[in-house]
Amino acid sequence: MLSRRRVVGGVIAAGLLLHDRPSLASAPQPSDSVDFSIPAGACDCHTHVIGDPATYPLLPTRVYTPAPALPSELARLHQALGIQRVVIVTPSAYGTDNSATLWGVSTRGANARGIVVIDGNTPDAQLDTMHRAGIRGARLYLADAGVKPESARRQFAHLSARLAKRNWHIQIFTTPEMVVALKDLILKSPVPVVFDHFGGARGELGVTQPGFVELLRLMRSGKVYVKISAAYRFSSQPPSYGDMAPLARSLVDVRADRVLWGTDWPHTNGAVAGQSAATVSSFIKVDDAYLLNLFGTWVPERKIRNQILVDNPRQFYDF
Repeated sequence: MLSRRRVVGGVIAAGLLLHDRPSLASAPQPSDSVDFSIPAGACDCHTHVIGDPATYPLLPTRVYTPAPALPSELARLHQALGIQRVVIVTPSAYGTDNSATLWGVSTRGANARGIVVIDGNTPDAQLDTMHRAGIRGARLYLADAGVKPESARRQFAHLSARLAKRNWHIQIFTTPEMVVALKDLILKSPVPVVFDHFGGARGELGVTQPGFVELLRLMRSGKVYVKISAAYRFSSQPPSYGDMAPLARSLVDVRADRVLWGTDWPHTNGAVAGQSAATVSSFIKVDDAYLLNLFGTWVPERKIRNQILVDNPRQFYDF
């Protein structure tokens, strides 16, 4: 077992910590400390890497501009938390340009996996190359109000058919309403499905809210994994996020072997009302050690905690 202050052996090359850019604002680092023992091989299953825009240009039609969040900062975060493995996800601000994600994965080597965004113009040969680089899934971003169920169903059907011959999964960032709209396709999907961030369920609406009930049923089928991550985005009770605890516990009680945990670092702020999309958004102020400790209160059983932090991601992401 790793104490919270030990450096994770083999995770962070010494040089990786030395290449920050002092001219740019730093991505968040924890100020708290982890209050339970973190098992070897623990994985943060939801993070993003954002490069200097001069090297990794953002999508011209993006709705927000995130500040850089470098692999070195991500590594320093995980050193502080005692986390060995990581899953890096391409954020919406990059569209289908996955260069920054691939860069982030390459810096962590065998301890990293990635989730990319693709479209019909992404050739199969590129998917093969990305698989060899550690990519294990493709993300559908279906959280925007402008995405209609009919369009979401077409996107899901096309992507699931395309990934059927690969050892990949579909990762979905969406709303509870869209869970309902997609449930029949998910049950027939030839590939597993992962829902980001509680499937978009709102803490104040509780465990019986439409969409979350369907999410639990999908979990029972074994076809679906759910990330208990980004509680701060869906809670009406900051800073404790107490209304998210019943949702987390329900997911764990239904299928602990289908639950994943992640920080959602660096906590991008997304579109801000009245702010130009070209204006750099500050990161949401969240302490990742606090989020990890919160997970510890949601899952006080050490065996189940270890299953979620180590066993589930090791098997699912092919570490």
